[in-house]
Amino acid sequence: MDTPTMGLRELKKRQTRENISNHATRLFLERGFDNVTIAQVAAAAQVAKMTVTNYFARKEDLALDLHDVFVELPAKTVRDREPGESALAALRRAYLAGVAEHDPVIGFSGPEFARMITDSPALVARLREFHDDREKALALVLAEETGVEPDDIRPRVAAAQLTSIHRLLFDETLRRTLDGHDNDEIARIVDDYARVAFGALEPVLGDYAVK
Repeated sequence: MDTPTMGLRELKKRQTRENISNHATRLFLERGFDNVTIAQVAAAAQVAKMTVTNYFARKEDLALDLHDVFVELPAKTVRDREPGESALAALRRAYLAGVAEHDPVIGFSGPEFARMITDSPALVARLREFHDDREKALALVLAEETGVEPDDIRPRVAAAQLTSIHRLLFDETLRRTLDGHDNDEIARIVDDYARVAFGALEPVLGDYAVK
């Protein structure tokens, strides 16, 4: 009897979260992130202000609500890499697949959303924290996968190098989106850039963390 009940409860929570997020995004795009209050989001979503803060501890996370996916993607890619595949090869493969799919998580967000982020110092700062969290998450997985001691610096060095490529390409995708390039054109450019960037790390990390 408990399983269906829990299922319905989780479904309701997910629907409430999506409802809040959708209304928040609409308001942010219409008025600008810094010009919208949590109270206005709550009113639009027809929920209490406390309900909004229960689901989203920070206002920035109403706009950037893919924190967990964004942060965990490189770490998950390395964890799930194919036998014989290095961390570098897995991340390059996954990134190029994301480019082909115009994945919003790697920056294909559309001009309105890109402008909303870059026009708000708070969102720019929060996005920087996302990048930092992603580097730390990848370093932890690389340490686990290579079986090194906790104070070994090599996983952190590798994570810093690998995630710096993701950060650079994310910024490039965002910039070109704001400049008016369409997704197909951006994809062609960042695909080339990605191959060059990941290739530059091949001599250093090509044999690192091979499964």
